[in-house]
Amino acid sequence: MLQLDGSRGEGGGQILRTSLALAMITGKSFQIRQIRAGRAKPGLMRQHLTAVNAAAKICDAKVDGAELRSQQLTFKPGTILPGDYRFDIGTAGSATLVLQTVLPALMVADGPSELTLCGGTHNIHAPPYDFLAKAFLPLLARMGPQVTATLIRPGFFPAGGGQVVVDIQPTQTLRPLELLDGGRLVRRHATATVSRLPRHIAERELATIRRKLDLSERELTVNEVESPGPGNVVVVEIEREHITEVFTGFGQRGVKSEKVAAAVARETKHYLDAKAPVGEHLADQLLLPMAIAGHGCYQTTEPTLHTTTNVDTIREFLDVEIEIRKTETKAVEIQVGRVNAT
Repeated sequence: MLQLDGSRGEGGGQILRTSLALAMITGKSFQIRQIRAGRAKPGLMRQHLTAVNAAAKICDAKVDGAELRSQQLTFKPGTILPGDYRFDIGTAGSATLVLQTVLPALMVADGPSELTLCGGTHNIHAPPYDFLAKAFLPLLARMGPQVTATLIRPGFFPAGGGQVVVDIQPTQTLRPLELLDGGRLVRRHATATVSRLPRHIAERELATIRRKLDLSERELTVNEVESPGPGNVVVVEIEREHITEVFTGFGQRGVKSEKVAAAVARETKHYLDAKAPVGEHLADQLLLPMAIAGHGCYQTTEPTLHTTTNVDTIREFLDVEIEIRKTETKAVEIQVGRVNAT
């Protein structure tokens, strides 16, 4: 049984989610201690517990320590069972992070699956639905599995209540993916979404985005939606020939709309200035499918502690080489296995 330290590196929930995903695929059991030791509230929160229970159900695992605030967990996976599942976090915890846990196993399973995930769909410190649908899943499709996510109802913190339905058509073998050049710029667009909040919040955010990124009026959209509680998210899409990147910011009580939008604009400009096709958040998401495929490479911005911690966790389960090296430009190249660029 693998012995894992949940306090290593960034010390958050990613270590647990990656471990669960790879345990399901490899059949390797693990015990993890000091779960989320690097967080203000360590141990299993509701979304992490939902991820553990979802993984256990999908692969008929034997689990010990699956309780709220637990800082130790033992997970013994069984056989992956594709099918239709519904998982409800019960809070505004991130539904997309639950999906991140179980998708790797289901995308290489013996049959199709449909997941209904209830909770938060637009959470700070988690990949929002827009990132999943527009940036990550299209790249995953190029590797073989066809995964479609449909937003039934958005869910914002603190009310939650969102719902996403995910259809998964698996593949037997993942194809390698190379992203060394994003290609020419095709489209730029910014959307500000509000639920149960004044429209002028979104309009002010877009005015800031327009000024800082030099966008035109037709590249801006205000989106008013209905959800169980108030919420606000700003999304900037940068579509290039070979990849679409998505950058997001979330409205928070006491934070001016202009400040939220300015932060999204800075992140977008940092990505564009780096001349790398893959942004820092997508870089972290791509590691797992590439490692499962055994091959792949991409250029990105300077890797975060989140990414390097994920690399270390993957190495615990898979005998795969992952190399991070600087290039002659501002970009960093991450290579999994041996890949000849085409």
